[in-house]
Amino acid sequence: MTNATGKINLLGLTQPKMEAFFDELGEKRFRAGQIMKWIHHFGVDNFDDMTNVSKALREKLKLRAEIRAPEVVSEDISKDGTRKWVVRVASGSCVETVYIPQSGRGTLCVSSQAGCALDCSFCSTGKQGFNSDLTVAEIIGQVWLANKSFGTIPAKMDRAITNVVMMGMGEPLLNFDNVVDAMNLMMDDLGYGISKRKVTLSTSGVVPMIYKLAEVTDVALALSLHAPNDELRNQLVPINKKYPLSVLLEACNAYMSRLGEKRVLTVEYTMLKDVNDQPTHAEQMIELLRKTPCKINLIPFNPFPHSGYERPSASAIRQFQDILHKAGYNVTVRTTRGEDIDAACGQLVGQVADRTRRSERYIAVRQLAADEQADSPHVAVR
Repeated sequence: MTNATGKINLLGLTQPKMEAFFDELGEKRFRAGQIMKWIHHFGVDNFDDMTNVSKALREKLKLRAEIRAPEVVSEDISKDGTRKWVVRVASGSCVETVYIPQSGRGTLCVSSQAGCALDCSFCSTGKQGFNSDLTVAEIIGQVWLANKSFGTIPAKMDRAITNVVMMGMGEPLLNFDNVVDAMNLMMDDLGYGISKRKVTLSTSGVVPMIYKLAEVTDVALALSLHAPNDELRNQLVPINKKYPLSVLLEACNAYMSRLGEKRVLTVEYTMLKDVNDQPTHAEQMIELLRKTPCKINLIPFNPFPHSGYERPSASAIRQFQDILHKAGYNVTVRTTRGEDIDAACGQLVGQVADRTRRSERYIAVRQLAADEQADSPHVAVR
């Protein structure tokens, strides 16, 4: 929890850990709630601005603690209102956070790792490999930064961020403890007060950690499925070789059954032209998910250089969706959001996006997106 300066970063402390910190200081526990409100409700990172805290305590806090969010390297705003922040974390790596505005809600897509070790074949994040786990402060700091940029506080009903999805860079379940603490802060009334139904963790299928997750939280769960059979999923999502579909769905069903409510699994399915978008794949998916209460989110592929994949046609996507609909599934097609700033699903690479020093890879992604935009109508993602 402490950094190179030896100070503890209060931004990453859950309520129990904040109370323990004040115990160590010899202070009353109610101080934890005061400080959490200043940090998360009002976006304060300077102890001198905490007007209901004594000067003596403020001086003590300055010696022992700090409130430090990740460094914002760049912020881009799409023509559709989507925002993307590139932030630098302590390891020196950059990660990306994306805000997607929609009517009546605003969803923040948060990263949990710099890079990713799972190497899903259609995801640009995985192509850079794994760099580091993010700390709690670096995960919740993305929410803190985004929330502060809108000038809103969580206590307001009209706050800009209403939903958080752990669907950014990295596999959340491989950074388990830090992700769980960050989600607890998102849901805590002293944090951001977001409903457990509106905090979603997405996993590619780390089966043991799905069972462990059920023991500590009841946030919404999303499964990055992407293939309706083991042979194809082994190619697209390599972790499937370790945890095949039968084992994975058993874990997901167990998680959902423990919630004790009428809540369903979200199934994420990235559609790849001539790979997993055929009617036979839809039929296989129907059979695969027959015993799994779920809603299905189809995600047309977002291109990036050298991926080897293409986005299916609009008609192929509609046909796939219709087959699932007729079988009784609730199916949506995710609309592409923020593609002009490389903020769409599967495009997050943690590149520094300033206007004077762009990497060749970043330029190539932008050009490819622009070419596609000119050639064909969009069906696709975020």
